[in-house]
Amino acid sequence: MTGSPGTRPRHGPSHRPIVLTPLLVLALLLSVLVALPGATAHAAEPITDPIPERPTTSGIGLTVEEFAAFPKSEPPDGPVTDPRLRRHARINYLSELPDGSGRMAVPDLNGKLYLVENGTPRVYLDVAGTFSPAFFGSQGLGMGFGFVTFDPRFKKNGRFYTVHTELASATTAVPDMRQASNTVYHGVVTEWTADAPSADTFEGTRREVLRIGFTGRVHGIQQIDFNPTARPHDKDYGLLYLAVGDGGQGARNSEPQSLTVPHGKILRIDPRGTDSANGKYGIPSRNPFVDTPGALGEIYAYGMRDPHRFSWDSGGRNRMYLGHIGEHAIEAVYEVRAGDNLGWSEREGAFVFDKAATDPCAKIQPLPADDEKYGYTYPVAAYDHDPPADWNCTSDVGRAVVGGFVLRDRDLPELYGKYVFGDLVDGRLLYADTKDMRRGGTELAELYDLMLYDESGARVTLQDLAGDDRVDLRFGQDADGGLYLLSKANGRIWKVTGTRKFASCDTDGTKVTNVMAGRNWAPVTPSKWRFPGREAILAEAGVARPGPRRPFEYAVLTAGPPAFGSVRIDAQVRLDTPVEVTNRDVIVVFGHQSDTKFYYAHLSTDNTIYPHNGIFVVNDADRLRLEDQWNGTTGAPPAVTDSAWHKVRVVHCPGTGEIAVYLDGSKQPLMTAVDTTLSSGRVGFGSFDNIGRMRDLKVTGAGGAALTR
Repeated sequence: MTGSPGTRPRHGPSHRPIVLTPLLVLALLLSVLVALPGATAHAAEPITDPIPERPTTSGIGLTVEEFAAFPKSEPPDGPVTDPRLRRHARINYLSELPDGSGRMAVPDLNGKLYLVENGTPRVYLDVAGTFSPAFFGSQGLGMGFGFVTFDPRFKKNGRFYTVHTELASATTAVPDMRQASNTVYHGVVTEWTADAPSADTFEGTRREVLRIGFTGRVHGIQQIDFNPTARPHDKDYGLLYLAVGDGGQGARNSEPQSLTVPHGKILRIDPRGTDSANGKYGIPSRNPFVDTPGALGEIYAYGMRDPHRFSWDSGGRNRMYLGHIGEHAIEAVYEVRAGDNLGWSEREGAFVFDKAATDPCAKIQPLPADDEKYGYTYPVAAYDHDPPADWNCTSDVGRAVVGGFVLRDRDLPELYGKYVFGDLVDGRLLYADTKDMRRGGTELAELYDLMLYDESGARVTLQDLAGDDRVDLRFGQDADGGLYLLSKANGRIWKVTGTRKFASCDTDGTKVTNVMAGRNWAPVTPSKWRFPGREAILAEAGVARPGPRRPFEYAVLTAGPPAFGSVRIDAQVRLDTPVEVTNRDVIVVFGHQSDTKFYYAHLSTDNTIYPHNGIFVVNDADRLRLEDQWNGTTGAPPAVTDSAWHKVRVVHCPGTGEIAVYLDGSKQPLMTAVDTTLSSGRVGFGSFDNIGRMRDLKVTGAGGAALTR
């Protein structure tokens, strides 16, 4: 479905852009104000946390090695006032040339097109210099030389396509299509034909294909690309897709819902055709709106704010996925099909976006009961901004999705069929299983966090590798489906070389089991404990003791070696404190060297305060929280919320410092941490001020050195 008929233009010839006279502009604006689909007549209760579920910790890490480093670059057209544009090199994508040479193409927004061979980048074409002085890249995050894509027959015909921006005041060229307001810059699609496709530098000809005028300096033409899954006999073969943003006109802009303009759309054109209004490209007859009166035949899908990156799954039904950057709260991934309306600016993700809300914190609203009639397409995966508690609902939180790829690399079996993407600001890596990414479903696909390991095997973040809190992450892919990570912050590219399971050290060795008798335990306060044979029972709550803040009461297992190094602890635990108590807890102790030097995993009903539901170290000082899941407000999902028995597994790898806590047989860890404070110690069980019990304890691992007290 394509939205309500009231939003479609009623006049104008098919396939041709309308000349926007002042009267026509006024008429269009009035019609949009009257008939926008799905507009909210009465504001509902606002939603402050639209996607409360946080990504699940996958326990999978990507291993990477540096692939290429690019020279420092600056926008050639003027001083930079936005610090977000002061990057080492604004590299924006990576793809392999479709000629079998193995060369990789990388555009730098500051103007150079590089070809990378054997890890060495060389300038192939100076796009900025070619279009100087009109070339514009010093204001706006997407301005400059944004993208390059190569005709699938490049090896024979030498053709490739670029998109760059020009300052409207610096050129006499007239846009083929533009926004209603004053045009500030142009997005220009150019076709280049190389005389010698195998040459290391470009020599040849060029021609302009399409020029679009924009009012703002953001959300321009973000990506142009061919469908790599299309074969020569397919009708999609050789057709060029263009992701065109809304020009940064804000939420009150209605143009993404209008089929008369290209803004806020994905377009599909035939770059070798001639039946467009400017005669420089063709309009595919199978495009969804070619027969809609007044509509641009170029439109493939619409209702978008900032369609940033799209790709096709090379397996299954070759679905097209789009990473769509949100406005107020939602970063989304869509499966896009011909004719889709993603809803912006009436919808943000699967929520009403209330443009009329006077309270900036009340913009996200629930869908109306009759929402189905509007025919919007909603995300298959998404995450929200999770702003800090003191957010004013207007400032930039610093979240923006960057679309990636579905991996079909047999060398990465853990991620086969998974869509890998991330957040371009902080560099978080995520994935979703394509089996869970269902159009029209009632639930979003579950998201999983991915870890990262450098060439030495150390766990790192992309912020570590980029040397900056703002990563400016982009993804690339080679012809074999290999994945690459790019950062503008330091102008480097890393190749994904494999995967690694977190806390996967060898824990084979000494095995300790059948040790629940009291003679095998050393409690802090023996009178509070019971050892009936198969269980260790903390029957009376502990009390605070002098010294650093740490668990009040626990018992240490004395059976087995004097200390374990790499260790795996398997047991069942139960909380006997009534479920009505909101902050119940039990702990699993490991690395215990003394009463003021040990690790513990805190398993609690509550995950909203610092001392609960986490991984901690006590090192002759108050306990310190270590795990990755704590964000300053909440931690991992509550571990124990009932009175049932729960399986728990704790793995400690002192060599890497990795610690993982699993619950109830899950393959994904509930909590993860990296810390090298303690390299060995005993294990134990206890609580702060609750009662509970443990059974079926089994400890396996390498014996550590004798304890030093």
